Amino acid sequence: MPAVLVAATQDGTKADDQEYGEWLGEWGAWFLGVPLRIVLIIVISTIALLVLRHVISGVARRVAEGEPTGGVLGRTEVGSVLLRANPLASARRAQRARTIGSVLRSTASIVVGSLAAVLVLDALGVNLAPFIASAGIVGVAVGFGAQSLVKDFLSGLFMLLEDQYGVGDVVDVGVATGTVEAVGLRVTRLRDKDGTLWYVPNGSMLRVGNSTQGFSTAVVEVDVDYFVDLDEARALLTEAARSVAADPVVGAYLQGEPTVTGAEKLAADAVGLRLSVRTAPAMQWEVARHLRVAVRRVLEEADVPLAGQRDALAAHRERAVAPGAATPEAATPEAADGDVPPRDPHDTPVHDAVEPRRPPAGPTTG
Repeated sequence: MPAVLVAATQDGTKADDQEYGEWLGEWGAWFLGVPLRIVLIIVISTIALLVLRHVISGVARRVAEGEPTGGVLGRTEVGSVLLRANPLASARRAQRARTIGSVLRSTASIVVGSLAAVLVLDALGVNLAPFIASAGIVGVAVGFGAQSLVKDFLSGLFMLLEDQYGVGDVVDVGVATGTVEAVGLRVTRLRDKDGTLWYVPNGSMLRVGNSTQGFSTAVVEVDVDYFVDLDEARALLTEAARSVAADPVVGAYLQGEPTVTGAEKLAADAVGLRLSVRTAPAMQWEVARHLRVAVRRVLEEADVPLAGQRDALAAHRERAVAPGAATPEAATPEAADGDVPPRDPHDTPVHDAVEPRRPPAGPTTG
């Protein structure tokens, strides 16, 4: 009997040891399987995200600083100098690089994080079908409620990728016109000529007119008197443009030869001429101001009147005569005796050129 009890006890102990070993093996296998897989997923995802963010930040920083990314010829100092020559272009490039870098880093974080979360849930044996269905419903609801927001972000992203405008550009976006102070994915800030700061959503821009991209053109419209010699007037406008080009400061902004066209306008008392010259970006207004001053000077020196200015110019010449000099009224004794030189027909008053109308002859009373 005692032998039977001992044998039964030994059999029970062996069964317990076997059951414990199986339980330990199952937990060991699970621990070496699921948790290790989760740890590996997290570690690999973190490393991948750090590498992506480092690469994106490095490229964005090099683009913002104007450093060439390299190529067949490698990096050159001449290229770096040319990239840094224009401060507006440098600020624009830096703004664009920072914004695109931020977008790419955020996109990389979302993609890598979402993929890691899905892999972790799958490793835990979670059924993802209900989550996917719920996410689809939430996505549809958010999509309908945030259409304008999504439109603004997408428009801003494509605007940056296409380089439509940047910091320092003067743009016309339809709802506002001014100088770009900041470019974002959702909103662009413009400062108009009155100092008003406009916040324009990128999705509301149906068209964009950039006045300072690549090059600009200074245009000056000049209306001269109807009877002026147009060839002489065009030559004077060209002379004015060349005098501005000879200026050591303003002349550096001019690109190419000036162009004078006419007649751009024809009226009863005026002929319109147009003076245009290509300039550096954003310098057309400064050049146009100097061109107007030069045009006024050369026309006044040549006694070429603007439209409606003939009488005023003649009066100005009379006032400019020095004291004691001969005046048109008493120029020579011959003129006083009646040998008057012929007058300019354009200076003839209307009442002198037209014979006064006589009243019709009627019966005389007598």
